[in-house]
Amino acid sequence: MKYLILSLRCLKHIFLTALCFFIATPALYAAKPVPVQQVIVAPVTFKELADRVEAIGTAQANESVSISSNVTEKVKEILFEDGQQVKAGDPLIVLEYAEEQANLQQAKAVQGERKLALDRLRRLAKKNLSTHEDLDRARLTLDQANANITAIQARINDRIIKAPFDGITGLRELSVGTLIEAGDKVATLDDTRTIKLDFSVPAIFLAEIKPGLKIEARADAIANKIYQGEIKSIDSRVDPVSRSVKVRAILANSDGRILPGILMQVDLLRNLRTALVIPESALLPMGDKQFVMLRKTTEQKDLAEKRAIKIGIRIPGWVEVQDGLSLSDQVITHGNDKVRHGAHIKILAVDDGKVDLSTIIKGKSVKGHQP
Repeated sequence: MKYLILSLRCLKHIFLTALCFFIATPALYAAKPVPVQQVIVAPVTFKELADRVEAIGTAQANESVSISSNVTEKVKEILFEDGQQVKAGDPLIVLEYAEEQANLQQAKAVQGERKLALDRLRRLAKKNLSTHEDLDRARLTLDQANANITAIQARINDRIIKAPFDGITGLRELSVGTLIEAGDKVATLDDTRTIKLDFSVPAIFLAEIKPGLKIEARADAIANKIYQGEIKSIDSRVDPVSRSVKVRAILANSDGRILPGILMQVDLLRNLRTALVIPESALLPMGDKQFVMLRKTTEQKDLAEKRAIKIGIRIPGWVEVQDGLSLSDQVITHGNDKVRHGAHIKILAVDDGKVDLSTIIKGKSVKGHQP
């Protein structure tokens, strides 16, 4: 019995000690201040967006030609350099035409002689000393001389090869004194101020592809610089094997960096629109849903509010918001994974594109950009 009483007393002591501990615990926790999470927020903004269809295309010059000779002759002069910009009508190559020049002088002499004969017959006709048949015969012989001169001049022109349009010449592949034959290539000329870009698009997009549709094109070979353009024409047939249609777009090439033959990545910009966007770092994915932490100001305090949103397309660094946010909202972009709904937050800065986030994150102050 004695031992039973002692045991009951020990249990009573343990119970009272535990009861005091549980009573005192809330007071201990209440005494500790709740930490305030430091965060960076960004405003919800507008951006121009488009649904993109990707394709691969090959660049071509707007006009391109391999210039050849019409005659067999030796090269007398070369009047262009490699990669030279030339105008339409500029002479590029002159072939030997000494024989034609001599024939031209002879033909001009004959022309002069027959012109004098015609003038003499006209004077005689006024005195009724020549017949109309003599005048007609003289006119025909003069016309023959004129035609002969025209033919010789055409042969001389065939020996002066000119640029058919404005463009840039290719590499020179012949020298003075080279004997070239009719049909031999003597120069290349490309008009690259405007580029034709040919690419194929799946036929399922055929209803949306129309002349005037905007595109963007870039290539690794030219540092992925983006060139703007638009669709010019669409092929009249769909390839039965690939089920795609060939499309031609036009790009402005004012800097001349796009060369014919370059492989380019093409983005067709469908459904151009202005949409709400937020930085991609603000997203908190949970399963198949997306959430963000909003800044909510109440009674001069900033609180975090968790909100589900519906997103659209993504572009580098940004994501389209289709539902759940408005233009006046601000979302947490740094520290959003550490705060909870309803928690008190401290705003270090508003990321409006004018602040140095790396400096802020390191704990340094940025004057003039504190909210």
